[in-house]
Amino acid sequence: SSSSSSSSSSSSSSSSSSQSTIDVEPMLYNTHIPTSCAEKAVLAAGSAAMALYDPTRDDMVAALGETTGVPALRAMLRRMKCDAVGQEILRIQPIVNTKTVDMDYLRQLPTDTFGYAYTQFMDSHGYTPDARAPVKYVDDAELAYVMQRYREVHDFLHTLTGLPTSVFGEVVAKWFEMLQTGLPMCALSSFFGPLQMTMSEQMQLLRVGVPWAVQASTEAQFFMNVYYERHFEESLDSLRGRIGLQLPRLQ
Repeated sequence: SSSSSSSSSSSSSSSSSSQSTIDVEPMLYNTHIPTSCAEKAVLAAGSAAMALYDPTRDDMVAALGETTGVPALRAMLRRMKCDAVGQEILRIQPIVNTKTVDMDYLRQLPTDTFGYAYTQFMDSHGYTPDARAPVKYVDDAELAYVMQRYREVHDFLHTLTGLPTSVFGEVVAKWFEMLQTGLPMCALSSFFGPLQMTMSEQMQLLRVGVPWAVQASTEAQFFMNVYYERHFEESLDSLRGRIGLQLPRLQ
């Protein structure tokens, strides 16, 4: 009877242990943190609430993007696989940081080049390409790279569009990104970000920012299919023309 009870207890414990790990993916890449569907739901809800309360919490914004963005990431991946440059980016998986991008070299480039403009943007705000948080909660290595790449090219987008890093500028950028990627995180910023703006900024967003984002997102090349690192020595105007990106006419 004791043996039977022990066996039953062991079986129950094993079953409970098995149940507790269900839905959790194994570790798929260096920074991956395996999480269950329930854990992702809690993370998504908590990070959304915190991101709305304090948009400067990059860690919460990042967690929100990873826990809600998988369908959009799959669509982004398909678009990259349908493009020759996108395919190359996926194959090589370039990373943007100070080990892979020689910022001192870019600072010495002619002043009309994309590379020089990028360093001016970064230096003027005290930014570094090393600051982008690593992806943790995406349960697919290829999709995780797409998310990482999306984060790392964000400053390139600011450089090309001339959008400021103010709340207004970031919201306009997020409208463009939302329309090109479909990421829920971008939608959240697009629709709730204006609540932090002044009335005049909200009016400018409606009259200029959103119309520009709609037109630019339609006419411009998918921004994930640009191998930006190979265009540092190209003039800024030439690269904008190559991508088909018109500058927003902000006041």
